Amino acid sequence: MTDKKMKKNAVIGKLLKVLKYFSLIFFSFVSVLPVVSCVITALKSEEEYNTTNVMTLPKKWFNFQNFSDAFRQAGMGRAFLNSLLILVCVLIISTLIGTQLAYVLSRFKFPGNGLIRGLFLFATLLPGIAMQIAVYQLMFKLGLINSILGYVVMMCGTDIISIYIYIQYFENISVSLDESAIVDGASYFRIYWNILLPLLKPAIVTSCILKGVATYNEYYAANLYLQDKTKYATVATSLYTFVGPLGSKYNLICAGVIISLIPALIVFITCQKQIYNGLTAGSVKA
Repeated sequence: MTDKKMKKNAVIGKLLKVLKYFSLIFFSFVSVLPVVSCVITALKSEEEYNTTNVMTLPKKWFNFQNFSDAFRQAGMGRAFLNSLLILVCVLIISTLIGTQLAYVLSRFKFPGNGLIRGLFLFATLLPGIAMQIAVYQLMFKLGLINSILGYVVMMCGTDIISIYIYIQYFENISVSLDESAIVDGASYFRIYWNILLPLLKPAIVTSCILKGVATYNEYYAANLYLQDKTKYATVATSLYTFVGPLGSKYNLICAGVIISLIPALIVFITCQKQIYNGLTAGSVKA
């Protein structure tokens, strides 16, 4: 009986191993397929795209005319500059606001501390689209519609997830550091800026990844609040230049998508060590 059980367990183990590798290969294929389809479409001419299916290979593999047309016609040069300006401002301001707020909530115990944390948790349950009417009216009355400054101010709202990441990380930093600095005459702001903020680097990297990806890919808010597409187009909104009531030029759209992926890919390749360290070290600790 023991031998039979061992053989049975061995067979089950092999089946599970095969299933594991099959699922990994299958889901990898599913993830890569849209990218491959996008590359194939981007290399086709408009006539070739209209007469072939999506996965038919292009006749010319080194046809980069679509990339040139997409970059020029969609004004992606200006869109990249606008997106870069927005991204840098949003990350810097939201990081400062989020870390300072987390510092206050984690280090100072005052009446209403728990209520504020509870309200943050409640805010995550509210769909963003349901609050757009109130947000739009507020932005309109403040004269911030169709303005890079107004859009940056709106996007600087710190994510609740980032706040909780900072709070959890602060709570794992010994309070004795604060007490020692206070004894030496340091102010609360100096403790935050010179001592605690440098220790938050992994958490900041994690939050910047989440916030940066969301800001770079944002389309709805950018399209709604940056209405002058000739001056304030972002990378996400510029791709919709080729979408119209008479049809969409998907070969140019796919070329624009690949162009928009290049900066993110370069950042990931050059900073992947810091990104991986930030994602692991910035997670919630036991």
